[in-house]
Amino acid sequence: MAMGKYSRVDGRKSSNYCSTISMVAFVALCLVGVWMFMSSSVVPGQSSNVPVSQGSATSQGKQSMVENSKGFEDSSGDLQEGSSKDGESTENSNTDNQSDLEDDSKVTETQTETDSNQAGEENQGEKSQKDGDGKKEDENSGEAGSNSDSGEKENRSGEKSESDEGEKTTTDEGSSENKNDSETDGGSGEKSASDEGEKSTDEGENKDGGETVGNSGESNEGSQGKDKAVEVFPAGAQSELLNETNTQNAAWSTQAAESQKEKNSQSPSDVKKDGQAWKVCNTTAGPDYIPCLDNWKAIRKLSSTKHYEHRERHCPDEAPTCLVPVPEGYKQSIKWPKSRDKIWYYNVPHTKLAEIKGHQNWVKVSGEYLTFPGGGTQFKHGALHYIDFIQDSLLDIAWGKRTRVILDVGCGVASFGGYLFERDVLAMSFAPKDEHEAQVQFALERGIPATLAVMGTKRLPFPGYVFDVVHCARCRVPWHIEGGKLLLELNRVLRPGGYFVWSATPVYQKLEEDVGIWKEMTKLTKAMCWELVVIKKDKLNGVGAAIYRKPTSNECYNQRTKNEPPLCKESDDPNAAWNVPLEACMHKVPEDESLRGSNWPEQWPKRLESPPYWLKSQVGVYGKPGQEDFAADYKHWKNVVSQSYLNGMGINWSSVRNVMDMRAVYGGFAAALKDLQVWVMNVVPIDSPDTLPIIYERGLFGMYHDWCQSFNTYPRTYDVLHADHLLSVVKKRCNLVGLVAEVDRILRPGGKLIVRDNVETITEVESLAKSMNWDIRMIYSKEGEGLLCVQKTMWRPKEAELITSAIM
Repeated sequence: MAMGKYSRVDGRKSSNYCSTISMVAFVALCLVGVWMFMSSSVVPGQSSNVPVSQGSATSQGKQSMVENSKGFEDSSGDLQEGSSKDGESTENSNTDNQSDLEDDSKVTETQTETDSNQAGEENQGEKSQKDGDGKKEDENSGEAGSNSDSGEKENRSGEKSESDEGEKTTTDEGSSENKNDSETDGGSGEKSASDEGEKSTDEGENKDGGETVGNSGESNEGSQGKDKAVEVFPAGAQSELLNETNTQNAAWSTQAAESQKEKNSQSPSDVKKDGQAWKVCNTTAGPDYIPCLDNWKAIRKLSSTKHYEHRERHCPDEAPTCLVPVPEGYKQSIKWPKSRDKIWYYNVPHTKLAEIKGHQNWVKVSGEYLTFPGGGTQFKHGALHYIDFIQDSLLDIAWGKRTRVILDVGCGVASFGGYLFERDVLAMSFAPKDEHEAQVQFALERGIPATLAVMGTKRLPFPGYVFDVVHCARCRVPWHIEGGKLLLELNRVLRPGGYFVWSATPVYQKLEEDVGIWKEMTKLTKAMCWELVVIKKDKLNGVGAAIYRKPTSNECYNQRTKNEPPLCKESDDPNAAWNVPLEACMHKVPEDESLRGSNWPEQWPKRLESPPYWLKSQVGVYGKPGQEDFAADYKHWKNVVSQSYLNGMGINWSSVRNVMDMRAVYGGFAAALKDLQVWVMNVVPIDSPDTLPIIYERGLFGMYHDWCQSFNTYPRTYDVLHADHLLSVVKKRCNLVGLVAEVDRILRPGGKLIVRDNVETITEVESLAKSMNWDIRMIYSKEGEGLLCVQKTMWRPKEAELITSAIM
């Protein structure tokens, strides 16, 4: 039987004894050696499917895992479901520990490190030892269960092995196969040990010839198996789901279609040969630094702040490449749903809101915690009662059925949105970064969706006609001034037939100011053709709410005696939202049955899986008919998530709450996570096909963004970031180092970044991650496509960089 290309030989070679023994003995030893050599290639359990290398320097106590892969069938998942032919399965820890980092120490990982100088060379079975590192090679290379003298994993870069069907792949502690044959760049000094008794199993077949990428981009081929399996990357009919060669189809516009071209991309020389030299950001905001909202150099130059221009985005000319410091005393965030009620004080050490709003049950200080009783200015006795009050006021609201996605204006600490999860409702909550200290940061730390935004001089970063309900609980927005410009912006994003719930003092109080505002609002809403459906008083909280309905036809607009507020020009696109100035005008309601907005979506949860009716007449992003494209994308991501992300990435999803898809297309990734206790911010880059309306149509939410700039969120606010073929596009027009620094800023310590991209980009990101002392959880490649999962650590550089634009 022919041996595997990189299989180990259990027998010892004889080299120096020949001169001291007889020729007969020499021949006999040679025969014995040949016999042992041939025997080793057929002994079950001796070789693995894909070589596993040592973990990163901070990954002690973690178990290595060889990623399984099967032949891809029509958009199936990346990795197999974790079971081998004879019933063996990969063990993933589901035990709740004090921190996500502790949880992940028991979760399997795969990493391969290679030496670029050794790429393409075959190992001949010789063992080499690193000079001066004090490590000993395991002398019992063929015995399962043996440990190396130092208790550390040996590097296994550059090695390839084949295994028989159903064989197990274990860590170095369990089998010393695949020892280190050559030195690797940056491999020395790193350690990874498995927990006692844990094993990682592999199905033993790699049908696709997939490759595991090492540090220098070298790949390791898997062996061929007998049975059909699932590939890491799709092939054949559905390969376009990754390649996306048709994304520039003329039917799909982009948010940046008419914008000026971004500056040329930075030179790859930005990354030093030995890794990026990181520094800590020295700013006035400290651990709460948000580059585009803390640009005091630009804010000081503003001619006016009348329209809250100082709360809007003012991004620095160059994206910062420093790392934001971590607050002293920071702890791993409390898991949902406990986090809705309390968070660690030192994670968001701000007490101003507790002092100002404590009597309204917004937030209170309780020892080492900040607690959230669930109240608000308009619902001091709890959000759930207030939510039911709105439902009782108008049954047609139908939380979690007709109403699925809402916009909460001036959200405070977002308790309203936090408790709407119990009604199957997603709330896009927003508030500015203002004197109400850290309100959005509180919301995100609690695990509630929120973003920083202000209704000032520009449109909100959402498309038109997407929110089922817009809610404002005493948000103190002067809706009626300047021709009703701000209320007309809500009219733009509100779905025809949707409701505006206004719970504010002018609705139920009789003070002179309130009476005056109510008269102006009545005049304005009537001119906008909004129907006042109901006004009702909440006796428990002593407040009232007025509920308006947006029209579903243009009949009222056409019958107005005055064109005030005026209708927008026909050329005005209601979906254009990135840096577009506000105008005091109304867009007509779509009445053509083939247009989005002319019909209400399916009730939740059916709308999640139903292709929007208006996609029938369009070509999809990937070149197929729209509805077929939508279905193929959804099938693809369901398989990727179920067969790979949930089982093979080393992620304990019970510790995950806040997720961001940095380049969502149809929202398939978010839809595939529906049954988990997570929410997903779907980001559609401004230079990608504008598919964000589809995401809202299926009962999910998201926003537009330019990834050459910082995102409108506080540092340390997401548990998982997902970047599918994003970074290779972004790096063509801006600095990849700056984007990686932004990823570090918004990711929580212990959080994961999943990158799917070409191998060149994967290698760059891997290098940058290592330079930040992140853990490489898994890396895989096939035919130029790569998959990488890395974990952020608590590491911060010692040297600081003064960001002059962010100094007050």
